This record gives sequence, structure tokens and C-alpha cells, in this order.
Amino acid sequence: MLILLPPSEGKTPADAGAPVDLGQLHFPGLTGARREVAAALADVSAREDALAHLGVGASLAHDVLRNARLAAEPAAPAHSIYSGVLYDALGYHRMTPAQKRKADAGVVVVSGLWGAVAFADRIPAYRLSMSVGLPGVGKLAGFWKPKLGAALEAHAKGHLLVDCRSSTYAAAWTPAPERTVAVNVFTERDGTRKVVSHFAKHTRGELARHLLTRRGKSPETPEQLARAAGEKWAVELVPGTARKHHTLNIILAG
Repeated sequence: MLILLPPSEGKTPADAGAPVDLGQLHFPGLTGARREVAAALADVSAREDALAHLGVGASLAHDVLRNARLAAEPAAPAHSIYSGVLYDALGYHRMTPAQKRKADAGVVVVSGLWGAVAFADRIPAYRLSMSVGLPGVGKLAGFWKPKLGAALEAHAKGHLLVDCRSSTYAAAWTPAPERTVAVNVFTERDGTRKVVSHFAKHTRGELARHLLTRRGKSPETPEQLARAAGEKWAVELVPGTARKHHTLNIILAG
């Protein structure tokens, strides 16, 4: 089983440590593309119109300045850099050593800057959404799509993929549908369902934690995933087709 996560919008900068070593990150086939995106991001982040180009407000100016010096910024494991609702619910720091090893091996974060990283890969804090376009690179989802396919297919072979990404990040890589289960979250009240956003992030984080910390074997099929999730929530599994992934709907009380 591999769990695909989006990055968090906010990041927790490392207090100290060596800068990122691109050669030490997982998926080395992405190294050249990472350098290209990092250089374009640094150039944009040093411009007067950097905030507008990156689609962020003045309160995040310090994050954008950090983008311009990424090569010198201290790095830390991705699980400590990414923060926010989903990652708080996942609670890596509350796991046992064995559970942390399972998370390090089984979580992949799809990123606008790095393409994809493993949970223990050391990276600096940064600010860049997959929806942004960079000069010389273009829209990041389109830039990464062929590269992630080449880099991640071999890594994903034989694994059930639990896809907890948002649509913005899902656009950067479409894995084989027969082994992919996308996770949706709804609230239901009086028979009426509504899609939720904030609680979706939280619930996806809780699902990832449940799958990484529960006893027994990890799910290997969509049906086994639904049974595992059903230990904690009301769920329904929508089978996929030859072209469309499976979907796991988690239903919360409205």
C-alpha cells in the first residue's frame, strides 16, 4: 500500500540543519526537473511582483523570500515540514517507531516544487502551489505529469494506491486506475450529502493514520481498503472501470 498525499499550504521551517541535497531525495529521475523548477521559483520569488505571480498575500512575503534562497535554507524530513489540518490529523510525531517506519516507506507527497518526495526526505520550507505557472516551466501540473509517470510507476508497481490528493495535485499524475482508490469525504444529514473541504482534509489525515497504525496486514485491494476504513467510518466503495479509478466515500454525520 502507498498513500498519496498533497503538500500542506503552510510549512513549518526547520530551525537548523544542512540544506536540501537533491541527490539524496527519492525518485532520482526527477532531479533535473527539480533543479529547473527550483531555479525558476527562485527567480520569480526575487521579483517585485512575486506575491501576485505566486498567488499569495502580503502576510506570506517572508515565505516567498525563503523561496529565493532555497539552496541555503535548512532542511528537515518532509513529515516535519508539512503541517496543517491533514498532517496534524495524521500525527506522525505521535506514532511508534515501527509505525513511523511504515509511514516513511508508505507515504508519497506530490509537490509542485519537488514533483514527489517520500515522507522522510529532507526538504526546506517553501511556498509554491501546483496551480502556479513559472516562466520557462509553465503550469506545474502539466510540467510534472509526464515526469511523475516515468518516476512513480515503477515505485507504485504491485501496490494499492490510496489517493488522498486534492484535484490540483491529482492532475500531476494519474496512476493505473485498477489499483488506485481516490478518497472522498461527505457529510450526510436527513439523506442529503454535501461535499466538505476542511473536514475532508482532516478525515483524509485520520484515514492515513488509521491505515498506518492499525494492526494486521495493509490493504492490498480496494475491497480490503473499504473494510479497513469501515472499522472507523461509514463508507461505500464505488468500483472503478478500465479507465476510471475506484472511489472510497467516507460519510460523516452532518
